[in-house]
Amino acid sequence: MKPNKITRPTFPKGYVDNPTGEVAWEYVEERLTQSINYWLCSTRPNGHPHVIPRWGVFVDGKFYYDGSPETRHAQNIAQNPNVTLHLESGSNVVIMDGISKPAGKPSIELARKLSQGYKAKYSDQGYSPEPNQWDDGGLYVFTPRQCLAWTKFAEDPTKFVL
Repeated sequence: MKPNKITRPTFPKGYVDNPTGEVAWEYVEERLTQSINYWLCSTRPNGHPHVIPRWGVFVDGKFYYDGSPETRHAQNIAQNPNVTLHLESGSNVVIMDGISKPAGKPSIELARKLSQGYKAKYSDQGYSPEPNQWDDGGLYVFTPRQCLAWTKFAEDPTKFVL
């Protein structure tokens, strides 16, 4: 996946007045691929935010994660699929806005990629799903529409429109 447009985020005067660089999209993809923990923010039906840590894998420009449709976040996205995905660091920042929804049964090729990705990242923590893990559901896909990233806030904040 390559961004359709690369710009600067809009900040109030005095925040980032003279940026000197930008974050490379390849850096963002690497961070999304290698991260272990992700934060997913959805909106409850009453309008209040709901944030949870998630395990998952970034494959082909999308973030895949799994869980029961009975969880709070799954119920939230059933009513409002707009979510934000954030990595753990507050210094080397990657924040993505997009849509999350049930992924359905993945193709065998995608299921293998997901299984391999999960095993590489989480097997030492006891989670090693097989490719048929999601045959009956429980897989979600987050499709980003924009991303904010920076490694030095005053120097390189970058906005990617996807």
